[in-house]
Amino acid sequence: MTDRPILAGTREELADLVASRRGPGRRVGFVPTMGALHDGHGSLMRVAREAVVDGPVVVSIFVNPLQFGPQEDLSRYPRTLEADLELCAKEGVDVVFAPSVEQVYPGGEPQVTVEPGPLAEILEGASRPGHFRGVLTVVAKLFGLVQPDVAIFGEKDYQQLALIRRMVTDLCLPVEIIGAETQRESDGLAMSSRNRYLDPEQRLTATALSRTLRAAQAAACHGEQASLSAARAELRESPGVDLDYFVVTDADLGPLPADPPPGTVGRALIAAKVGTTRLIDNLPVVLGVPAQR
Repeated sequence: MTDRPILAGTREELADLVASRRGPGRRVGFVPTMGALHDGHGSLMRVAREAVVDGPVVVSIFVNPLQFGPQEDLSRYPRTLEADLELCAKEGVDVVFAPSVEQVYPGGEPQVTVEPGPLAEILEGASRPGHFRGVLTVVAKLFGLVQPDVAIFGEKDYQQLALIRRMVTDLCLPVEIIGAETQRESDGLAMSSRNRYLDPEQRLTATALSRTLRAAQAAACHGEQASLSAARAELRESPGVDLDYFVVTDADLGPLPADPPPGTVGRALIAAKVGTTRLIDNLPVVLGVPAQR
């Protein structure tokens, strides 16, 4: 049986455990999570292990109150620490940092936070004001506590990944950021901790998100408008999906040029509610070039 990772609950325990495992030439890998772990998180841990080889891999499990809006139920977010530790053990994680709110925010809500800038005002930021301020603030704090050499974030939260990369660049943080491919269920649904909120009928309905993205991806060879039209057609055939947004952007989440050259890589992104559960997903699109099958 794989050894369970060592659990750290305080800043001091974390610092001691990481220091004892950080040796000459060994890099520290870090996977920040909010728990309720699934195989998608496991894939991030595997990417971290590949990146650091024999260096330690640290996973944080912290439900960050600063990124929940007033209409979002913080208490509803699942806490499954024992199952999370089993998955971390399976993936060979060395240290799990599972702090209390008081350990991360010892003086209460912080007076100094990370201002995420204009990229945080669109898409998820427009629907969830203040969300990315909370995300970047806690990630910056965790980087300071763990002091990783490399950190892994999933591409499913593509806007979050883009903002973390921007933060690292703009604030000169000495952390390499790796984006890991979205992991999917056999029917295409992106793995997410929120999927457990779906009843069987909603779970089937939710596959419309990935179908919409695939339709947009396939039609992108004919241009942006064709991609958008294919997505709209798929959504019209998908009752039960309460769409928030569907967009096709450039790779940095900006607008595509009016006449992009063939081979321009963009991103199709979708957010929608199925029942009361809000889901997001995205896929790359290549404009003017037939999709690879």
